[in-house]
Amino acid sequence: MAVTVYSKPSCVQCNATKRALKKAGIAYTDIDLTQDEDALEKVKEMGFMSAPVVVTDSDTWSGFRPDKIKVLQQAVQTVDA
Repeated sequence: MAVTVYSKPSCVQCNATKRALKKAGIAYTDIDLTQDEDALEKVKEMGFMSAPVVVTDSDTWSGFRPDKIKVLQQAVQTVDA
């Protein structure tokens, strides 16, 4: 399952999200919104105005969402089983 985290440096919620994904054993691609203008525009076009924005095959959300990460972890474990 592809997971992309659009984040910014020194962003508390971004760092918490990436730590939680790593702890859950979920591989992700991190894209720095301050370095990639195209990614920033893409996130804005999706309607998000704050980081992090997490995009998966089946869901998209903004902010630190442990509930969503837990559901994602269960989905990944089911696929791997």
